[in-house]
Amino acid sequence: MRAGYDEELLSVNEDLVQMTRLVGSAMNRATQSLLDADLTMAEAVIAGDVQVDALTGAIEERCFDLIALRQPVAGDLRVVIGALRIAASLERMGDLAEHVAKQARMRYPRPAVPQELRGTFAVMGGLAEAIVSKTGSVIATKDVSLAADIAAHDTEMDRLHRELFTIVLSPSWTHGVEAAIDVTLLSRYYERYADHAVSVTRRVVTIVTGEPYVGVSLD
Repeated sequence: MRAGYDEELLSVNEDLVQMTRLVGSAMNRATQSLLDADLTMAEAVIAGDVQVDALTGAIEERCFDLIALRQPVAGDLRVVIGALRIAASLERMGDLAEHVAKQARMRYPRPAVPQELRGTFAVMGGLAEAIVSKTGSVIATKDVSLAADIAAHDTEMDRLHRELFTIVLSPSWTHGVEAAIDVTLLSRYYERYADHAVSVTRRVVTIVTGEPYVGVSLD
C-alpha cells in the first residue's frame, strides 16, 4: 500500500512541475504580446489559462482523495497540504500572466507600454522566466538551495517595480494618466508573479525540512 501511496504523491508532484511549465510559458508569451503588441499571442495566452485551471482542479481533487482515503499524518500530511497550497500559487501565477496578455489585448493595436520602458519590461519578463524555471526545479528535485536564487530574482523584480512607480509619478512623465495606470498595473502583475514563486519555494522548504512556513505578503 505504501508503494501505491508514494506513486500517487509522485504523480501529484509531477503535475505541479507541469504547472510551472505552463505558467512559465504563459508569462513568456504574455511578455512577447506586450512588447510586440501581438494580439494573436495575447489571445492564445488568455485561452490557454483554462488548461492551468483544469490541472489545478485535478491536483486539488487528488489531494482531497488522498486525505480522505489515506488519512496521512505528520510528514505525509505536510506534503499533501503543501501540494494544495503550491497548486493555488501556481494557478495565481497563470492568472497574472493572463492579466498581462489582457492588458496587451486591451491596448491593441497600440503598445501597452511606452517605448522607453520596453527594456525594463523585457528584463522583468526575463526575471519571471528565470524564477519560474528554478521554481520548477525546486519542486522536482526538492533542492531547497535554489530558494536563495529565487529570492534574489524576486528582490530585483521588486526593485524594478519601485523604479517604474517612481517614473510614472515623476514630473517628467509625458504619457498621461492612462499610460501611467497601465504601467503600474503591469509592473504589479510581474511583481506578484515573483512573490507567488517565492511562496512556492518556501512551501517546498517546509515540506523538506519540517520548518514552519514563512509567509509572503500576497495582497
